[in-house]
Amino acid sequence: MKPNPNTIHPIHGYDKEIYIKPTIKNPNIIVGDFSYIADSDFESHVTHFYPWIGDKLVIGKFCQIAAGVEFIMNGANHQMNSVSTFPFYTLEGWDAKAPNKEDMPYKGDTIIGNDVWIGQNAVILPGVHIGDGVIIGANSVVGSNVAPYSIVVGNPAKEIKKRFDNELTALMEKWQWWNKSIEEVNSLIPILTNSDLEKVKEFIEKDLIKK
Repeated sequence: MKPNPNTIHPIHGYDKEIYIKPTIKNPNIIVGDFSYIADSDFESHVTHFYPWIGDKLVIGKFCQIAAGVEFIMNGANHQMNSVSTFPFYTLEGWDAKAPNKEDMPYKGDTIIGNDVWIGQNAVILPGVHIGDGVIIGANSVVGSNVAPYSIVVGNPAKEIKKRFDNELTALMEKWQWWNKSIEEVNSLIPILTNSDLEKVKEFIEKDLIKK
């Protein structure tokens, strides 16, 4: 039996880890194959997500999302270019119209790359773009873009190191193993899990030439 991206519970008999894609109901959440969360309900982790705003949450393939992670969307923002940030227009009884869109701090879509590991209780703020292969430490608050194959931690999250040298990072970005077939990915597991990065680099270089 080969891996199935449309399986909801990929661990037999355990319902606290799910592949996200087959559970999504909101059309503004787009998630790639085999990305999972350590919970039984992904959409409860996406907050302040109002359809009239129109922002999207896009997550790539093979992402690993720990328990307690929260994706805060643009609906959490309040008007900041006025003397009060109180949202009178959202609450009953106040004579207030909604502010103009240009007066709201709209940050755009939130985009997470492929093979991203997001640690427990991390918070991803609106409009952030996180590159492929990123690792986000537990309890981090990510409010700015994160370069591919870097490690960020803290509040606000800061890069503490690159995962690989520039050569291997560039090769990984070209190789894009997550776009290969299930059969190919299965055959590549010895490379994907190999800690001898020089051997990995040599393999990828040869594999790219074959293409």
